[in-house]
Amino acid sequence: MKKIALKIKRLEHFQGELPAYQTELASGFDVRACLPSTVVLKPGERAMIPTALSFEIPAGYEIQARPRSGLAAKQGISLVNTPGTIDADYRGEVKIILINLGQEPVEIKNQDRIAQLVLCPVIQAEFEVVDSLSDSARGHGGFGSTGV
Repeated sequence: MKKIALKIKRLEHFQGELPAYQTELASGFDVRACLPSTVVLKPGERAMIPTALSFEIPAGYEIQARPRSGLAAKQGISLVNTPGTIDADYRGEVKIILINLGQEPVEIKNQDRIAQLVLCPVIQAEFEVVDSLSDSARGHGGFGSTGV
């Protein structure tokens, strides 16, 4: 499997374990909450949870923040902006915007694994302004036009 060097900085309030892949072929590595006290998310509430980490992402890549499937399935915890994008030129602390889509309050404790991050290649578009676009079988159909 191809590996890319990713620089990681532990901020002054960092504690606990560094991010880690949980299995040999996992695409995402888990990050942990770095909290001074437990955060309780009531149904429908969201909170920005610090990780006390920052990254130097190589040019041509981004990090995508994604929900952890176990938290989503068992407790209704997701990310508001999933996938969240961390650009290669961002050097600040990575914070995860969690939301409780479940029916019960959920406690987010210090060192809970709260999200998975995936290092992804980026291709930027080179924009070309045109007067018309080619036809396609779908055309202007969208928003359910292909059926249920």
